[in-house]
Amino acid sequence: MKHDCHYHPGEPAKWHCGECQIYYCTQCMPDAGDRARQGQCPHCSKIMRYLGAATEVVPFWQRIGAFFRYPFHTDPLIVIAICTLVPILAPNNLVGGLVWLVLALALFKYTYAVINHTAEGHLKPPPLAMAFTGSGFSIVVLQLLVFVVMGALVFASGMLGGPILMFLALAFVVLALPASIMVLAMERAVGPAVNPLNLAVLMSRIGSPYFVLYGYLILLIAASGAAQDFAVTHFPLWAAQPLAGFLNSTFMLMLFHMLGYLLFQYQEELGFASDIQDDEPEADNSLRNRSSRLDADLDMNLKDGNYDRAQTLLKEALKRDQNDPVRLGQLYKLLTARHDTTELYRYHPRLMAWLVAQHDGDGLNRLLKQLLVAEPAFQLDDPALAVQSAETLYRAGHCKAALRLVQDFHKRFPDSDQLAPAYLLAARALANGLQQWDKAKAFLMFIKKRCTSHPIHQQIDTWLEQAEQHQPLKGPRATFQVPD
Repeated sequence: MKHDCHYHPGEPAKWHCGECQIYYCTQCMPDAGDRARQGQCPHCSKIMRYLGAATEVVPFWQRIGAFFRYPFHTDPLIVIAICTLVPILAPNNLVGGLVWLVLALALFKYTYAVINHTAEGHLKPPPLAMAFTGSGFSIVVLQLLVFVVMGALVFASGMLGGPILMFLALAFVVLALPASIMVLAMERAVGPAVNPLNLAVLMSRIGSPYFVLYGYLILLIAASGAAQDFAVTHFPLWAAQPLAGFLNSTFMLMLFHMLGYLLFQYQEELGFASDIQDDEPEADNSLRNRSSRLDADLDMNLKDGNYDRAQTLLKEALKRDQNDPVRLGQLYKLLTARHDTTELYRYHPRLMAWLVAQHDGDGLNRLLKQLLVAEPAFQLDDPALAVQSAETLYRAGHCKAALRLVQDFHKRFPDSDQLAPAYLLAARALANGLQQWDKAKAFLMFIKKRCTSHPIHQQIDTWLEQAEQHQPLKGPRATFQVPD
């Protein structure tokens, strides 16, 4: 069953809290251990259930093309080629019979490995070595035992209840055969694979898609038979035999991959969790920085309307890193949206420095207006920040606000090396922005008299001449001289 994230509708959920009955996606749980499949609910801190890819995997009927392409990857093609061509080249004696038997076992082992591999979330075929190495060859014997037991059950039902009961038993066995193969591949035991109750439960949990799959499997088997019949009818024996074997093996891999994918698709209903395994490996969750966790908590609290909690989280983060630009930006937006002038005033030095760094003169102007509401006599205590803020406001066209920040600068910071830049900025705002040339000249004359040692003093006469002629005051001239 598909579940969307509670906080991000449209995003498939990966975690479910049984206590809160809330579904979370990976964006909400950046610090959860997908590989360890362990995560704590952000609300109640209880251990959550991992859903794997159950909520994001596409239905198998939307991947028909992928099923047909599956056997034509390198590894399965090599397995098919070996198991098809080698028996033809083997001698027609006991040794040849043993070679044929071993390769048949390898092919069946590989097909059952396909089911497990796919159910675990691997949408690419298992490696070649899985067909010829390791354990697992007993699966063929187990499958034969399943067929024997099923045949015995059908025969016994006929002995006990007559032909009608035998026919019903046979119909159930035929219908439940794909489910039996899936159970055998996962459990590696004959009992669960022939238990009618177990098979009925599996089919009922999958529901109607099981019967859709059954129809596809019948079509695959019919297509395989038709293709092999065509090969035998229209090609000479030396070509028909390997071609028919190739087609039979190819369709068998498609069929078993489809069965594995059905298990993968309905993993939640069947009680296990798998993720898609063939993508690039993700970084280890232990290395994820807590900034992602904070972003997720902020997102959830804001969407739940817990603005006080979100504000507290940001303030705590700024205690750890006072000048974190991301957190300052988030705090600025939150406080501005809440019209919290008290907190804006408390954090104004850092917020103004952040806005200057962002070259956001409009935002700086809005903040200044809110600060003046909280404190009508507001002035910055940092001369450098005052000049930087005024410059940002001036460049954004807020000349009066810029003048407000450098007002009485010589009284507030008489010994500051920012005095000349501050009053040059005031002169430019008055002349270029407000067309008040006489006031601009007054500030320039102040710099000429009081800031004789500042580099700006060298160009004062040029600016005075521009102001006298009502021309825009241009910034300091660039120099390419390297000091000794």
